[in-house]
Amino acid sequence: MSEQAILPLNNTSGAILSPLEMARNAHQRYIIKQQYEDLERAIEYYVEAIKSNSTVAEPYYRLASLMFEKGEITIESAIEQCKMAVTLEPDNINAHIYAGYFLSMSEDYKSAQQEFICAIKSGLSNTARPRLFLSKLIQREMNIEGASVSRMVKYLYYLLSGSVLLLCDKSVIKMMIETISDSFSVFSYKTLGETFEKAKMYTSAFKAYSEGMSKTEHGDIFYKKMGDLSMSQQDLLSGLECYKKALKVTPDNREILLKLATLIQTSFPDKIDEAIDYYNKLLEFNIDNDKIYYELGHLYLRKDDKLNSIAAFKLALRYNEDNPYFNNSLAYAFVRAELYDDAIEYYQRAIKLNPDAKWTSIVCHALGAVYGEVKGNFDAAEATYQAGLVLDSTNYDLVLSLGDLLMVKGELDRAIRTYCDGITLDPENFMAYAKAGLALWEKDYIEESVISFHKSIELNPNFEISQNNLGVVYLDGMGTPNEALGYFINAINLNPNYTLAYFNAGRAYQALGEKTKAAEYFQMSINLNKLTNELSEDDIKSRLYELFE
Repeated sequence: MSEQAILPLNNTSGAILSPLEMARNAHQRYIIKQQYEDLERAIEYYVEAIKSNSTVAEPYYRLASLMFEKGEITIESAIEQCKMAVTLEPDNINAHIYAGYFLSMSEDYKSAQQEFICAIKSGLSNTARPRLFLSKLIQREMNIEGASVSRMVKYLYYLLSGSVLLLCDKSVIKMMIETISDSFSVFSYKTLGETFEKAKMYTSAFKAYSEGMSKTEHGDIFYKKMGDLSMSQQDLLSGLECYKKALKVTPDNREILLKLATLIQTSFPDKIDEAIDYYNKLLEFNIDNDKIYYELGHLYLRKDDKLNSIAAFKLALRYNEDNPYFNNSLAYAFVRAELYDDAIEYYQRAIKLNPDAKWTSIVCHALGAVYGEVKGNFDAAEATYQAGLVLDSTNYDLVLSLGDLLMVKGELDRAIRTYCDGITLDPENFMAYAKAGLALWEKDYIEESVISFHKSIELNPNFEISQNNLGVVYLDGMGTPNEALGYFINAINLNPNYTLAYFNAGRAYQALGEKTKAAEYFQMSINLNKLTNELSEDDIKSRLYELFE
């Protein structure tokens, strides 16, 4: 807070308030509303009050209380500040109460009792609070050292006399009245807004919450309600701003932190660092830390921060090593970091835990891909894919991957049967037809390949690979370059960077005797190939040179 913000302000009556009076007002607002900004103001005003007049006791013990609550000083420092207040004003009842309170927290019960007794002696009739504190200390003493008649009499005396005198404590009664008034005002606006919400009068509900915020300054309640309402109406930006305002008022509000972290993670991909900051703050509460580290791991993956993602998933596993989802995510992070042996270990753990057959089948798919595509262990890959299909025989993607693996192994008959299994699983999905068409072509089943590619294109005319491959079958299998050319042109129109389609179109034009067109498409394929590296440039140039030999 700037210097201007802690200068004396005018109150409603026009009188100039001293720093101590401003500190009291902020402190009182904090007690009632529990808002961080009031805590900050109260601390700064109490510090200013000490600077203005260092002989007044009140700022010392009140500042000790607030700074200790905020975690800025130790209990020993708080005791020293309260002792300073007692030294300055030996008859100040509150100085003795605060000193006794902190001494009891430090388990110096005898010294605490002495302070409360001093408070009772100096407070005359206004001694309800030190009497009640003293009764609690005597009760604790009896729990530790055992009860006796004298201790029980003392305990009952201070408890009963404190309870009776509490009704005469003006400061307590005043605070109770203000708290009740504040609570009623909050209840009224909150109920009004919720009533409008139930009636689906969302604009009126938002207005009621906004007015409630303005009148009561309970941002923790009303900004949150406004944020929740905005989210229910899919107004994500408004929800984000309201939650941020609620957090500014109560920075230690775990519920708001969680809402902000989740909202940003799911809906604002450009604000990943903010989500990470909120999740890191949530870790301080030490609640569900395994789940928080899990979410952090995914956020780091989105940032392509591989090392931090691995570290986060490992920390999640420290809390819950038998969580299959944590093991799977750590395995994936290892894959991203190209640490494949570690990835295999954690994929295997996830599969062994097997929380759900369909989910585990997907993990088998991932592990099989590592075995086959990275490690070159085709037998292990096939065994893993087969295990996944035992768990879930309807896993379409896994069936296709098994077919691809069999193609790589050169087992064309098994590959064709596997792709046909995929067609049986999902007859309306173009991909199995496209892959079956290629396997049939490799097996020299020309007519069957044409049928399969045609079906793939019928289901998805925008799949340029099937367009190109069907063209190849017509050109090289059926010997009909004129028919093939149309499919190559379709593939190029769908993907203008499809180098192979340009090359094949050049071959079709060459077969048709149109050398100029053939040369044009071969040259375009050479130009594109410098970017895509799909083909051997020497092969393309060889074709180009043949045109003019």
